[in-house]
Amino acid sequence: HLEESGGGLVQAGGSLRLSCVVSGGTFSRFAMGWFRQVPGKEREFVATITRTGTFTNYADSVKGRFTISRDNAKNTLYLQMNTLKPEDTSVYYCAADSRSTLYSRDERWYDDWGQGTQVTVSS
Repeated sequence: HLEESGGGLVQAGGSLRLSCVVSGGTFSRFAMGWFRQVPGKEREFVATITRTGTFTNYADSVKGRFTISRDNAKNTLYLQMNTLKPEDTSVYYCAADSRSTLYSRDERWYDDWGQGTQVTVSS
């Protein structure tokens, strides 16, 4: 089970930190990812991280502004979002990947998903 939190309304230029708590499995067995989706559009990749947290990968649209991290002792994944823009407005989902060797940008590799948390950035 994955549960996101930390979404909300923020002004452009502001920051938010999303959290995703994973229960019911061994968190360190999963590569993890963040995706986002606007109603009527396809879900898009945001960031991913390896099981140990050593390697990360980002969508070009968020590189340099967002940071993905994890705390395996707390079974928690994070997404620190800085310098937010109105175009970052979306529902953000965390997801668990048990099959990739390192990590994946492709949502088809992810087995379990959270329910999503809304992020709204006002201009």
